[in-house]
Amino acid sequence: MDLRRATAADARNVADVWLRSFTAALPSVRRAHDDDEVRWWFANVVLPQQETWVAVAESTVAGLLVLDGAELAQLYLDPPWRGRGIGDQLVGLAKQLRPDGLTLWTFQVNESAQRFYRRHGFVAVEYTDGQRNEEGEPDVRYVWPLLTQTERT
Repeated sequence: MDLRRATAADARNVADVWLRSFTAALPSVRRAHDDDEVRWWFANVVLPQQETWVAVAESTVAGLLVLDGAELAQLYLDPPWRGRGIGDQLVGLAKQLRPDGLTLWTFQVNESAQRFYRRHGFVAVEYTDGQRNEEGEPDVRYVWPLLTQTERT
């Protein structure tokens, strides 16, 4: 397995991994954009403007990580590659690249993602009613590491 920065040539594969993963992990969540719009967004916004990494296994994109400043904006695995430690490696890379801390949002309905992030030391700090995302889905913000007031000063 190889972790590397994504290139423009990866855009279609990255978008397709996102689409398959979203569909498998979040069957009850209404997607705000159709497949073509998602592919356009990855090719024209995400890859050119955000730090995008791919996990490549057996010559195929098996997972993706997108960092936008201190935000872990996207972490998705192609369903056949789940449970093989790729997500662990990607979140480890994110922590290595952002040692001062990370924040992320996930849908409240995505209990497996919440367990995953808690296992990796992320702490839930905010819950919303879905007004902050296009899907209108209640979500939760996680941070790593959680700094106490004393540690911040």
